[in-house]
Amino acid sequence: MIERTLVLLKPDAVQRALVGEVLSRFERTGFKIIGLKMCYAAKETAGQHYADDEQWLRSVGEKTKKSYEAKGVQVSEDPLEIGKRIRSQLMDFLMLSPIVAVCVEGHGVISKVRTMVGATAPSSAMPGTIRGDFAFDSYGLADKSGRPIQNLIHASDSRESAEREIKIWFKDEELHPYQRVDEALLYRKVE
Repeated sequence: MIERTLVLLKPDAVQRALVGEVLSRFERTGFKIIGLKMCYAAKETAGQHYADDEQWLRSVGEKTKKSYEAKGVQVSEDPLEIGKRIRSQLMDFLMLSPIVAVCVEGHGVISKVRTMVGATAPSSAMPGTIRGDFAFDSYGLADKSGRPIQNLIHASDSRESAEREIKIWFKDEELHPYQRVDEALLYRKVE
């Protein structure tokens, strides 16, 4: 029942001084922050986070190609090459300035945090979500600017991703499980 997830507050969130606002949303939901650090992402770390995995690269490239084609723009570039270019842009953005890495723990935390974060494209994110409330970027603007979409935050999308990503950003001794004072109420069992 209790899961852990990784959240990265990207350079745009840090530079815009949104760290406290975002973290407080997770805590007010009843989740625990058990790991927290500000750091510069080294190229190796960014490369591990955005894994050089052919299946993932091809998938990203195919989605991007379909998105362009839906707008009437024909793309002849191989999806794998598109994926490699996007990975490189994502890595460069992650290394732009400090980020804040967060390990969050709680019941159903992976899916709930993803809901709280909102759609990947801020222009499509619902009001009340982090991206919907604090970001406005779109794929069109990002493409025109030759950069990846600036969407403030990353959140693991599955238990497997969370486990892999937490190990990239945190050593075991940097995670600090503890008991919140309200857990007796939050996880109350009726006898």
